[in-house]
Amino acid sequence: MRTPIKLSVIVPFYNEQDSIGPMHAAIVAAVEPLQIPFEMVFVDDGSKDSTLARALELARQDPRIRVVKFRRNYGQTAAMAAGMEYAKGEILVTMDGDLQNDPTDIENFLQKIEEGYDVVVGWRHQRQDKLVSRKIPSVIANWLIGKVTGIAIKDNGCSLKAYRAAVIKNIPLYSEMHRFIPAMASIAGTRIAEVKVRHHARRFGSSKYGLSRIYKVLLDLMVIKTLASFSARPLLWFGFLALPPLIVGFSLLGYALTASLMSNAAMSLPIAGSGLIFLTSAFILVCSGALGELVYNLSDMREHEFARLTQRVGRRAATIGIEAQ
Repeated sequence: MRTPIKLSVIVPFYNEQDSIGPMHAAIVAAVEPLQIPFEMVFVDDGSKDSTLARALELARQDPRIRVVKFRRNYGQTAAMAAGMEYAKGEILVTMDGDLQNDPTDIENFLQKIEEGYDVVVGWRHQRQDKLVSRKIPSVIANWLIGKVTGIAIKDNGCSLKAYRAAVIKNIPLYSEMHRFIPAMASIAGTRIAEVKVRHHARRFGSSKYGLSRIYKVLLDLMVIKTLASFSARPLLWFGFLALPPLIVGFSLLGYALTASLMSNAAMSLPIAGSGLIFLTSAFILVCSGALGELVYNLSDMREHEFARLTQRVGRRAATIGIEAQ
């Protein structure tokens, strides 16, 4: 019988041929002394250099390594999601493949998980990055994310995080969503902790991140806010969205009607038609919210019915077991 894997260390790589060997050695040196069954899931995110070849060579030498290959570059979030899907450990730890995260911090993350936390987030308190292009945008982004989501995390962008597999595998990830995992996990009432971590300057290659990703982060932030605040109240959310076109529609129709009455002329069709279009848009939004409310309530009812059925089956099974004795 195989020993269950306690820990999975997930590392996405993109053009990191010089980093993957030292990263493997650092993980082994940090985790082996903990004396727990572990594995390493290396995800090649469509690298154009010899990263994949070196990952496969390491896997032939160390059976604890599992390699996931992407045909092209899909981005860090997709790579992490794939690694999480293939990971078999009870606890999942994610980290960057550029050697800036320190695997020796993994022990502190495991301690926090053992204390009862579901998600543990790293905080690079002495970050070794460029001030203008990395540090300042990160400070602004973390402040904005905290204000919008209500989850005050000092360093959402730190890839070094730990999760209970049962929690993180139920959270959908796409686009740049990996930095919003704490906010998404909070919807399910998970316990979140932060841990100070070491951060090293990049030794090989160049950074894959830049200011061009800001617009993606802002769009994902809007999605998270919608899910966190209005997932259980879609009619309220769509009602808010319907207010601007409703006001504009009534204003245009009112103006067209007033102008027609005051000048004794025919009503302006372009203005009145525009008003009707805005009113129709508002009506469609409200109907969409009502439909979403219906779908949510039906799914909630089915979950409650399933829970009651499970309880009845459990009580019946207990009764049968007593009678059999």
